[in-house]
Amino acid sequence: MSDKDNNTPSSENNAAPATPTAPGGGRVLPASVTEVMQSAYIDYSMSVIVSRALPDARDGLKPVARRILYGMNEMGLRHNQAFKKCARIVGDVMGKYHPHGNLSVYDALARLAQHWALRYPLVDPQGNFGSIDGDSPAAERYTEARLTSLAEAMLENLDEDTVDFVKNYDETEIEPSVLPAAIPNLLMNGAMGIAVGMTTNIPPHNLGELTKAINALIDNPNISLDAIIKHIPGPDFPTGGAILGHDGIDKYLRTGRGSLKVRGIAGIEEMKGGKEQIVITEIPYNVNRATLVTQIADLVHDKKLEGISDIRDESDEQTRIVIELKRGEIPKVVLNNLYKQTQLESNFSVILLALVNRRPKEMNVKELLEVYLEHRRDVVKRRTAFRKKKAEDRAHILEGYRIALANLDDFVKIIRASQNREEARERLLKKYPLSEKQVDAILDLRLYQLTGMEREKIEEEYKQLQKLITELKEILNSEKKLLQVIKTELGEVAERFASPRKTQLLSDVGEMRMEDLIANEGCLVTVTHTGFIKRTPFSAYRSQKRGGKGVIGTGTADSGENEDFVEQLFDASTHDTIMFFMNNGRVYVEKVYDIPEGSRTAKGRSIANLLELKGEEKPAAMLCIKDFSADRFIVLATKNGVVKKTNLSEYANFRKGGTIGIVVDDGDQVMAAKLTKGNDEIILLTQQGMSIRFSEEDLRDQGRATRGVRGITLKEKNDAVVCMEIVDRETTILVAGRDGYGKRTSYDEYRLQGRGGSGIIAIKSDSVAGALSVRETDEIMLITQQGQSVRTAVKEVRVIGRSTSGVRLINLEKGDTLMGLCRVAEPEEKEG
Repeated sequence: MSDKDNNTPSSENNAAPATPTAPGGGRVLPASVTEVMQSAYIDYSMSVIVSRALPDARDGLKPVARRILYGMNEMGLRHNQAFKKCARIVGDVMGKYHPHGNLSVYDALARLAQHWALRYPLVDPQGNFGSIDGDSPAAERYTEARLTSLAEAMLENLDEDTVDFVKNYDETEIEPSVLPAAIPNLLMNGAMGIAVGMTTNIPPHNLGELTKAINALIDNPNISLDAIIKHIPGPDFPTGGAILGHDGIDKYLRTGRGSLKVRGIAGIEEMKGGKEQIVITEIPYNVNRATLVTQIADLVHDKKLEGISDIRDESDEQTRIVIELKRGEIPKVVLNNLYKQTQLESNFSVILLALVNRRPKEMNVKELLEVYLEHRRDVVKRRTAFRKKKAEDRAHILEGYRIALANLDDFVKIIRASQNREEARERLLKKYPLSEKQVDAILDLRLYQLTGMEREKIEEEYKQLQKLITELKEILNSEKKLLQVIKTELGEVAERFASPRKTQLLSDVGEMRMEDLIANEGCLVTVTHTGFIKRTPFSAYRSQKRGGKGVIGTGTADSGENEDFVEQLFDASTHDTIMFFMNNGRVYVEKVYDIPEGSRTAKGRSIANLLELKGEEKPAAMLCIKDFSADRFIVLATKNGVVKKTNLSEYANFRKGGTIGIVVDDGDQVMAAKLTKGNDEIILLTQQGMSIRFSEEDLRDQGRATRGVRGITLKEKNDAVVCMEIVDRETTILVAGRDGYGKRTSYDEYRLQGRGGSGIIAIKSDSVAGALSVRETDEIMLITQQGQSVRTAVKEVRVIGRSTSGVRLINLEKGDTLMGLCRVAEPEEKEG
C-alpha cells in the first residue's frame, strides 16, 4: 500500500514543530503574558519606590535632589562663589548622574530654591524661579543658581570617607549613595512623593525645635515619645499660617499618620466711610495664591459668598489679599464663610514614610530621629577614622624625618655614595628601621628643610599630630564622646541657621481636651468582688488614729446570702491612664477620669459597663501610668507563683476590647502587676506569710502573649501569692494580715535570693491581706470585707522584726476581715 493510501500520518508529519528563530539568530521562547507583565511591573514599581519617588530617611533627599546638590558641589558652586547658568547645572547632572529628561532635573532644582516650597531652601536662585501663584520658572538658559550655606552643611565632609559612593548609570562616574547631612533635612524641609502603591507627605518642621529633640535623644536614648513631642510641637510651614487643633499633630507624631487643619492668617482693617476689609497675609501650605483669589471671586460672582464688594491681590514678595466688605457686613461671618468654602482653610494629610535600608517604612517622629542620629553616628565615626589614618600616615613620615635629622651626616654620606636613587633607597632601608614610604619621603626632602627652623617645625607638627591622634582615638573608643561631637556640631548648625517659628499652633474651635475640663486631683479607685467600680476623692476620707473603727468606705450590693466586699483598691490622679489587668491575663486601658465618681458610701458602677469584659473576667490588678515609655517595664505575678516582665511600650497599641497581657495556665490567675525600671528588686508574699526577694534582672524581657517563668515555689497546696512589691531601700515594707494585725519591717530583713525558691517567713500569719512599701510620711487606707475603711499614718505602725505577728492596725467587727490596703498619694503638680 502506498503512503498516499495510508491514513496514518507520516513520520515527517509527526515531527515536533521547529523553535521559531528571531531575526538576530536567537531563539524565541514561549512565555505567559501575565507572568511577564507581573515581573516587569514589580521591577518597575521597585525602581520607582527606591530610585525616584521616596526620600531616604537619612538625608531626606530623593535621588534627583541628591544628584543636583552633589553635581553643584563638584562644580564648585559654593554660597560665596559666582552663580552659574541652570542650563549648565542641569546638563552636567543629567549627563553624569541622572539619565532622565532635563525637565525633571530642572523642576527639582527650582523646588530646592523656592522659599514658599521649602522651609529652608538648599539652592540660592538668581532669576525667575516661579512664584507662589503657580507661575513656572523661566527657561533654564535664563536662570542661575548656586548652593546655600545650609546645603553646604548637607555636603560637608563628603571627601572624608563619610558615606559610600556608587557607580553612576554608565559606570563612568561615582556618586554618593547618601549625603553626610549635618542637618535633619527630612523633617526640616519635609518631602512629598507618590510611588507605586504608597505615598509620602512629610511636613516641614522648625530646625531649632528638631535640634532640641535630637539633643534630648542623645542625652537619653530611652527617652519616651511624649518627651520628644514636647520639643516638637508641630509642623512649621514656610508660608506661615496656623494649624487648628492638637489631635492631628499628636496623632502623626505618634503613629506616622494624621490629618492637619491648616488655616491662613487674616486680619480685619477699618476703611474710610465706616466700611471694613479683610486682609489675608498668610495662606495655607501648598495652596496656590492666584487660584485662591480666583476661587473667592467665583464664589462672589455665583452669589455663594455674600457681603463682599471687591477683591484685590496686592501681593508682592509678601502675601496681601484685600477683601472689601459691604457696609454693615459682619467681618467675622464673612471670614468664617471664607474658611468654610475656600482653600483659606485646607487639610494637610501627613504620612511619615521614607526609605530605611532601601526599603519603605512608615515611622513615628522618634523613629525618624533615631534613623537620622544613627546616620550621623556612622558619618562622624567614619570621618574620625579617616582623619586618624591620615594623621597617622603623616606622623609616620615625620618619624622618618626625625630619624634622618638625628643621623643627618650619615644619611647624606649614604646618599652621596649611592649611584642612583634606588641604590640609596635600598641602603637606607637596610641600615635604618625605616619603611619604604619613609625612605621615599626622605629622598624627596629639599635642602632648606634641613635647616634648624625647619627641624623645629617638624618637631612641632609631630607633637600636634600625636595630640590629634589621641583625641581621635578617644572619640572612636567612647560612644559618649562620639555623641557629644554630633551634639556640638548640630548645635553649631542650629545656631547659624535656626529661625523663629512661622506657623502658629491654635486650639480648634470647639476643641477642648478632657484634661482641661477635669481637675487634677488624687482619688481612690475601688473595685468590689461583684464587679462595681468607682473613684472617690481622698478629701472624702478624714485622717484617723491607728486602731480606730473607721467610717463606711463603700456601699456594697446585696447579692443573696453573701454580701459584696471590696476586692481591689488603687490610688491615682484623675489625669493619669489606668491599666486594668484581669485575672485571666487580659489588660484594658482607660483614663482615670472615665471611671465614674462616687461618694464614700456609693456602691459605684458595674465594671462591665465601663470595660468590654469577656466571660468571667475580673480585675486582678491596676497600674497608673503617665505614658507608655520604653524605659519602663511591667512585671506580672500570678497566684501560682509565675512572674513575667514585659516592656511598657508593648502595651501602647491597646484596643478598647482589651489585649493579652500574659498567658495564664489553667487553674491559675493574675494577682499583681508592678511598674519597674528594669533593674529593680522584687519581693513576692504568699497567703501563708512566706516571701522571696530576687533581682528583676533574673527575668528576661518577654512579649505580651507569653507565659512567664517561676517566681516562687509554693510548698503548701493551699498557699498562693497574694501580693508583689518593688524593693525600695528608703522605705520599709508594711505587711497586714486579714485579722487586722500588721507590722513594718526593714528590707534588710529579707535577703536577696535566686528566682524560683520557696522563700523565707515574712509574717507569722496564715492569712496575709497584702503588703506595701511605705515611708514615714505616708498614709495608708485599710478596707474591710464589710466596707469599713480607716485612713491612718504609717508612722503610727512601728518597725519590728520579720517573723513577728505585728500590732493591731484596725479594730474589726465580729465576722469582719481586712481585705486590702493602699497608700494615699496626692497628685503631682503639673505645668499648665
